[in-house]
Amino acid sequence: MEIKAAVLEEFGQPLRVQTVDLAPPKAGEVLVRLHACGICHTDMYTASGVDPSGYASCVLGHEGAGVVEAVGEGVTSVAVGDHVVTCFSPQCGECVNCRSGRTNICVAIREQQNLGYLPDGTARLSRVGDGDPLRHFMGCSTFAEATVVSEYSLARVSPEAPLATAALFACGLTTGLGAAMYRAPVFEGATVVVFGAGMVGLGAVAGARLQNAGRIICVDLSEDRLALARHHGATDTWVAGENTVERVLEETSGYGADFTFEATGLVGVMAQAVESARMGWGTCCVTGVAGKGETLDIIPRYLITGRTVVGASFGGVKSREQVPQLVDRYLAGDIDADAFVSHRLSLEAINKGFDLMHHQDGIRSVLELA
Repeated sequence: MEIKAAVLEEFGQPLRVQTVDLAPPKAGEVLVRLHACGICHTDMYTASGVDPSGYASCVLGHEGAGVVEAVGEGVTSVAVGDHVVTCFSPQCGECVNCRSGRTNICVAIREQQNLGYLPDGTARLSRVGDGDPLRHFMGCSTFAEATVVSEYSLARVSPEAPLATAALFACGLTTGLGAAMYRAPVFEGATVVVFGAGMVGLGAVAGARLQNAGRIICVDLSEDRLALARHHGATDTWVAGENTVERVLEETSGYGADFTFEATGLVGVMAQAVESARMGWGTCCVTGVAGKGETLDIIPRYLITGRTVVGASFGGVKSREQVPQLVDRYLAGDIDADAFVSHRLSLEAINKGFDLMHHQDGIRSVLELA
């Protein structure tokens, strides 16, 4: 079938919306008619060429939601008509990692996904006319009218959830929520500091609130974003500065916060998050993606004196199992996910969406695809 899609042809250049061929699903695969897709920083990061694992030509996008239109042989977890969220972090339930119960990082299809292919090592996307393959992105390729993905990469969600909002649970919002609820689960009454009030950071604020944190401090440079942080549960909002660590220590009797969450991708801020964690038992959870070649320097004394530093891929969330639960909490009124949608754009306006993100205009632009 022919569909419109936004193709990354060359790093550092605007995406090109064009007609491409989408082959039907093979065994274990699903065809999804996409209705919405959030524009995530990871898409812009890859398009810029600074992602060391990036590749072109490919169809970008991974924060998608839509309706199942066809299933391949052997697919049992979803059926035609189901509402689904795409999951760049798959969950097979059978690989050594999934069986361990210790991680959300499934390895069943990871190797081929990282190369831009579906699990059998081939692509379902190709150019019209010559048939040259186009690679998939993060197993999803949701900057398109439709996509074919592995069954492992779909979470079935309630049809009551608007798909434009459900799409946010495919990456950014869930990453922040999960970091505070699953990867570094905040305990009741805890003091929490969140560095960064973009989508992931605001998700961490909401997650800490759902965990009944006692104090939630959000740190950012933008007053507008700090106002949003207060809406989602922050008890304190601070404008970021060089003295942030000292301020955290001063307001915690010199010990530091029980939990800190970094959501900026800046290694200098990551260092602040480590240094702001409580002596004795503080946990620093890093969710941001640093630039190519950047490293984080940690003074060993911070670790020796009881701090733990962890990373969070997709917030530690087991996608097919836990994303539907988070969507249900949104429907129950526990998470105001609608407030994150700041712009609604057509597929043809994809590059405007990147511009809005570059200028930090709003929290999440969503492509309306159907």
